[in-house]
Amino acid sequence: MSIGQSSFRRILLSRLLLVSVPVLLMGVYVTYRKARSAFLETARQNLTESAIRKADNIEQSIQFLQSNLITAGESLVLKQGTLAEKEAFLQQFTARLPNQINCVELIDIKTKKPLLNRACEPEIIKVLPLERWTEKPTSFARNIENILVRGLPRQFLTKSLNNNRQLELVFAVPIYDNQGQLQSSLILQASLLYGEKVLPGSLSGYPVVISENGIILAHPYFRRIGSHISQEADAERLNSIINNAIRGKQNFLHLFSFEKDGKELVAGYSSLPSPVTGESSQKWIVLAISPLSQALAPLQQIWEAIFYLISGLLLAYLVAIILITRDLAIPLEKLRDYALNIQKIPSQNITPQNFNIREINQLASALEEMLERLRLWGEEIVKSRQEAENANQLKNQFLANTSHELRTPLNGIIGSIRCVMDGFCNSEQEEKEYLQQADNAAVHLLEIIDDILSIAKIEAGKLSVNPEPVDLHQIINEVINLQTASLQRKCLKLNLLFCPEIPIVCADTTKLKQVILNVISNSIKFTDTGTISLITHLEHPQAIITIIDTGIGIDPQQQSKLFRPFVMIDGSTTRKFSGTGLGLAISKNLMKMMGGDITISSQGQGLGTTVEIILPLVGERTLDSTPEETSSLPIIPSLKS
Repeated sequence: MSIGQSSFRRILLSRLLLVSVPVLLMGVYVTYRKARSAFLETARQNLTESAIRKADNIEQSIQFLQSNLITAGESLVLKQGTLAEKEAFLQQFTARLPNQINCVELIDIKTKKPLLNRACEPEIIKVLPLERWTEKPTSFARNIENILVRGLPRQFLTKSLNNNRQLELVFAVPIYDNQGQLQSSLILQASLLYGEKVLPGSLSGYPVVISENGIILAHPYFRRIGSHISQEADAERLNSIINNAIRGKQNFLHLFSFEKDGKELVAGYSSLPSPVTGESSQKWIVLAISPLSQALAPLQQIWEAIFYLISGLLLAYLVAIILITRDLAIPLEKLRDYALNIQKIPSQNITPQNFNIREINQLASALEEMLERLRLWGEEIVKSRQEAENANQLKNQFLANTSHELRTPLNGIIGSIRCVMDGFCNSEQEEKEYLQQADNAAVHLLEIIDDILSIAKIEAGKLSVNPEPVDLHQIINEVINLQTASLQRKCLKLNLLFCPEIPIVCADTTKLKQVILNVISNSIKFTDTGTISLITHLEHPQAIITIIDTGIGIDPQQQSKLFRPFVMIDGSTTRKFSGTGLGLAISKNLMKMMGGDITISSQGQGLGTTVEIILPLVGERTLDSTPEETSSLPIIPSLKS
């Protein structure tokens, strides 16, 4: 054993692992990154929509409360009723409101003393600029602008806020007596926003409200309410959110945290006009915030699945590589041993030895002794190889181009003969009809065999066609006669609708018959039950044959591939139905050469297929033949078995 050399098996194993494992790991990494991007995009959309909904809910709640306060302010009970009546009215009034009402107070404007107080702080009246109201009602007395709105001062938050109530506003509406004098005010403290528990995978987010000047108005953590965003860890991005929201944008932003070394957050944001009296030109920014770990919670399950999958794949791949390496090395080692035992005749020509692989160097030493004899065979081998390659190429082309086209008429022959052999014919005349159909199919098969060599010339552009005036309906009837047995065997109904106004078309009779036969046989093959319809109609200067079946249909994404040679739709269709994939490609080329075209369309799998064959017209002369009506071939029930 030479120093510095390694075995072929070891080198092959190391190279395969070196190439394949990084590619596999890179694929896993790319998949993980794409999945993460997809979840972040979903979080962006959901959090932005959640912020918009939260802003709309706040705005609608404020408008609803203001409308109800205006109605209450005009109530005769509050103007003229006794204290007991007023208390009962306020109890019913607050019960009707959907928002949580934390306190209600009715105060005398002149004395600033409470007439009725239900859980309100005594000093809450100080936050309301009651002097804005006039002694006499103006034309805007019923207007919402006459309602005072203020945020709840921070000194009252500790007593009123909890984990569920996060945004508190104080409303006040003036109450005038019958003489138009301001006599009292109805004050109401309401909760407009409630905390939401952010569950893993949930993308609704918890709400945060920030004023235009950067004051945090609502937050799940009480100690943050009333603070300025400049004190937050990610103040720069929060400022960016405020600026974008003021400009009317509704978007999504990645926050690192509200706290230093805190959890990474993602947030959607929107805005609404500030409801606070005197701040109508400003806006509130509403955020829907979710921890990044919660938004990407489903990704953890995917990562675990990927981990187990990649572990299994690596193990299986390692075993496969070891087996492949073993299978590749053993034949080479046997070849080496065999070559070393051949005649050992000295040679002056030295075979290169610097391969750094022991087995290859040993094989080179053995092959050196065989060079003289191989030289005599060289020219003959080259010539034989060239002939073999040419023959193999011709064989492959021959088999590929003929297997599909030969099968269709053979099926017609077999179907007709089996109908006779199985005793499905009711009379000798019917047997003769089926035998005649088999004879017609055999003749057509002979014609196809005669044209097989010319089919190979299509892609080379060497095939010629002989267009001539032909009766389109006659050709269709001839094709239908060839397929009658196949239709009856599958109990399929064939509907024919011929347009009587179609003049003579210009086409090669044999090639056109081949195209129509291929399309109809495909419809029969891919339709288990139902109907096949063949319709002809005229669109100057062309005649169009439309063939519609109720078969398995085609995926719209796969339809563009069908006219390529050797292409078939993957999946259960190709496993169930045979074929070479040449039929439609050949038909497409033949129709192009005859100045026409062929198209195929389908709504999807299980929805059937429509094929259109387009032919040029010779002239405007209408055929003298009797117009064809819609017809169908008879179905033989016994053929179902």
